[in-house]
Amino acid sequence: MSLDFLYDLSVCTVNCVHCQNARHGPVFTQEPSDSVFPLRSEDNKVFINCKAKGNPVPHYKWKVDGRYIDMDLNYNLVEGNLLINHPHATHHGGVYQCIATNVFGTIVSREAKVQFAYLQNFSRKSRNTVSVREGQAVVLLCGPPPHNGEIKYSWVFNGRPSFLLQDTRRFVSQRTGNLYIAKVEASDVGNYTCVVRNMMTNATAYSSPTPVELRRDGEHAPLLYEPKIEVQFPESLHVTKGTSVKLECFALGNPVPSITWRRTDGNPLPGKIKINHSNGVLEIPYFRPEDAGVYECVAENSRGKNVAKGQLVFQNVHMAIEANLQWECKASGKPKPVYRWLKNGEPLVPEDRILVEGGRLAVPRINLLDSGMYQCLAENEHGAIYASAELKVVASSPDFSSSPVKKSMLIQRGGEVIMECRPHASPRASISWRRGGEFLKDSTRRTIMGDGTLRISNISESDGGRYTCVARNPFGTSSSTGTLVVKEPTKITVPPLSVDATVGESIVLPCEVSGDSSLDPTFKWFFNGKLIDFNRQDHFEMIGVGSAGDLMVRNIQLKHSGKYVCMVHTVVDSVSAAAHLIVRGPPGAPEGLIVGEITDSTAQLSWESGPDNHSPVTTYSIQARTPFSIGWQAVRTVPDSVPGQMFHATVIDLNPWVDYEFRVVASNNVGVGEPSMQSKQIRTKAAVPEVAPGNVSGGGGRRGELVIQWEPIPEELQSGEEFGYVVAFRPLGTSTWKQTVLASPDASRYTFRNDSVPPLSQFEVKVGVYNNKGEGPSSHVVVVYSAEEEPSEPPSRVWTRTLSASEIEVYWEPITQTASSWKIIGYEVLCWEEGMQESDAEMVRVTDTAALLSGLKGSTVYLISVRAQNSAGAGPSSPAVNVTTKKPPPSQPPGNIEWNLTNSKIFLSWEHVKAMGNESEVTGYKVSVVSVIAGSLKTKQMQFVGLPQHSGPIRIPKMSSKRELFLSFTIHRIHFWYNRFKVSRVPSTKFCLITMNPTGTMCLLMSVFVFFRS
Repeated sequence: MSLDFLYDLSVCTVNCVHCQNARHGPVFTQEPSDSVFPLRSEDNKVFINCKAKGNPVPHYKWKVDGRYIDMDLNYNLVEGNLLINHPHATHHGGVYQCIATNVFGTIVSREAKVQFAYLQNFSRKSRNTVSVREGQAVVLLCGPPPHNGEIKYSWVFNGRPSFLLQDTRRFVSQRTGNLYIAKVEASDVGNYTCVVRNMMTNATAYSSPTPVELRRDGEHAPLLYEPKIEVQFPESLHVTKGTSVKLECFALGNPVPSITWRRTDGNPLPGKIKINHSNGVLEIPYFRPEDAGVYECVAENSRGKNVAKGQLVFQNVHMAIEANLQWECKASGKPKPVYRWLKNGEPLVPEDRILVEGGRLAVPRINLLDSGMYQCLAENEHGAIYASAELKVVASSPDFSSSPVKKSMLIQRGGEVIMECRPHASPRASISWRRGGEFLKDSTRRTIMGDGTLRISNISESDGGRYTCVARNPFGTSSSTGTLVVKEPTKITVPPLSVDATVGESIVLPCEVSGDSSLDPTFKWFFNGKLIDFNRQDHFEMIGVGSAGDLMVRNIQLKHSGKYVCMVHTVVDSVSAAAHLIVRGPPGAPEGLIVGEITDSTAQLSWESGPDNHSPVTTYSIQARTPFSIGWQAVRTVPDSVPGQMFHATVIDLNPWVDYEFRVVASNNVGVGEPSMQSKQIRTKAAVPEVAPGNVSGGGGRRGELVIQWEPIPEELQSGEEFGYVVAFRPLGTSTWKQTVLASPDASRYTFRNDSVPPLSQFEVKVGVYNNKGEGPSSHVVVVYSAEEEPSEPPSRVWTRTLSASEIEVYWEPITQTASSWKIIGYEVLCWEEGMQESDAEMVRVTDTAALLSGLKGSTVYLISVRAQNSAGAGPSSPAVNVTTKKPPPSQPPGNIEWNLTNSKIFLSWEHVKAMGNESEVTGYKVSVVSVIAGSLKTKQMQFVGLPQHSGPIRIPKMSSKRELFLSFTIHRIHFWYNRFKVSRVPSTKFCLITMNPTGTMCLLMSVFVFFRS
């Protein structure tokens, strides 16, 4: 059962002047509320809140199930709150009520039911599948299980670990637990599970999944419909001071409605208000009197809008003496509740002045004795609820201290002024006005309205001066004075003019004013009804100073078309002027492209015009795309140039049996517009192929073969299914063609084999095409030679030269042209070790008459043979030639290196290297010196030394002191042939001498290389 307080006040509310210490009756700031506690409370205590303010401070009593509570071991009073120690579900469960009293009267709190929290499980019965069409709305019912205590509703989609996120399309009501989907999408198909959590016990229960599927019967485009508000708040809600109010509002609709909130009195929403769940929930924390009023939830989409309203009512009431009090109390419940009224905690008995009729209370001409605490009690067989309010009857003389007449009022000549006179007075004061010492009366230009407001129209300079409002009631008289100053009106002398512009241009809309020189005008520009924020707009700039506020629009775009308003404000008036800007741009995309009749090479297209953007369309062009094209390509049409008034054309010169997409592009005098959406993909009909293979050629192959080659026809030119080639050839000078059919569309080569075909015979050749529609054209006839025969002789005068332990050079004489009937394309050099088979030989192919064989073993005998090669294959091999590789170099570096440093000379000595039996003989050494200063290579010296194992003096830069000596080892191998030698990397002795001199650090890298004789 819910209870709302409605107030109908026939006299305007006034405030008396009082301080914080004003004496008054008790007013509940916190009342006990229905409370649910977990069955196992950790501190084993129950705390029931009750707090009232009053002067003097109220004292408290408590009732449970209608009986006053005696404070004992189980019950304690903490200020006004009731503490229950060691509560027991049976003994301490029940209905509690708090009573607060001071000298001004007594108030009784609402009844609070104390219970213990629990949450049972959902029924395990499976839920029915919900079928809905895409674009429609759906509501999934939660149907929570039996429970007690505050619960929170959530939903899970397809068993995912996280809860379903709420947005503008999906909403979970914490009042019903249901899930509302404003517009169903394909992604919504799945299983939905309602999750209920008891906020007291943290127990959680999961429902059986509710499957949602899309209906496919009679599919059609989703219907669009206006918003239907499915979740809304009560029409009237009674709210106490300091509490938090949550209002829910959610609408179904297609497109998805947007939700906005507002107050009907035009006041802005308080800054403390929180709006969440994509505007579906409005929360007002710490409710205060100024938060009371009528709130609206507006649901809107392109099809319309819907509004839900509700009034939030604050309890406390101040009324003027002798005003008429009319209160109405409404409650809902089954069975219908009955009402009783209490004053200061005692039943209110109807008498001559007091009328009680159900939930209505009327007291005419209230007096000071009527002040007190009033409560409306609504009850039925299920229980009772209370709503409370304090009535303060105020009696005071007129007072302007909080609302004086405005001290100075500026108004333009010819305008209208309204001077308000709103003193605080109880009862209401009578109002009169005077100018100077003369009281004013109503005239054609002056009117004193019923609420005391003075209105003067068509102001002239003579109306300027001091005006005084005089207020009287039985308790006294008071007055307040203000001054009226008349100014010259502001006029726009150079207004903005409507103009046409082209995309990309820049324009200036002028706005200049004249007026009173003492007033500073402020310029504002509006575009299509919205104020232009120049800090956030790249295209707009306001230029000009003083009496000018021109608007510059840079780099104009189509979106800038519309109405521009220049508004000029001063402290006394506002004027405005408007102009329209028409932006001409390339046309918009054509719409509704349809492909009609299709042949093997044509397609009929039709479309509808798109926006012309204020410049008529002059021509249309058509573009096509296939799986084989690079992007969109222009295509030929009939007519060749499609005029802007024509919305159909025939595309020609298409390839048969190819998938095409089309789009249309419009052009006007400004430029080329955006293309239309592409058409559905279509395929042209099949036809006989029209393109013959190109680049037919041949030749080569093995003896007895005729090789024929061509470029295959691309798929987009095959014109149909079952595409293939017809290859025809005949000996030159004969009349009969020999034909063969290749059923592969990718074929590009055919080889005819016949051992009786002489080498290099001439054949006439042509290649044709066919598909399932018939045979197409053939290529031009070309002459192709049959294969030649292999070379009949081997190369002659094969000889070799050993270079090292791993390399041999081979030379030979080329074979004569008579030994081969066609061109020699290269030679094959075979190399194998003695004792192995020629079939195991390593082969090197070259085009010259010399070859370098490397990677061989040292001191090894090899057999070398050479054969010639042409397009038919390789000829016979030459007789094998024996050759032996050289011995390898010494493997050991010089050892026991000694050195002697004297001034700038170094003397080195080392131990002689003795070659092994399979190594080359040592013939000498090389000493290399490299200077490295600060990491950079500076100088290099080299000295050759014969067999004596020492070097001559090596000069180096003068050293001030020796620091460190480093030794490292590398080896160099030196090969001799003729008068040349070659150095290759093998281990040798190397060391580094680090010295210091005034210019820095120097490292001398020294190596001893070994000369050897092969």
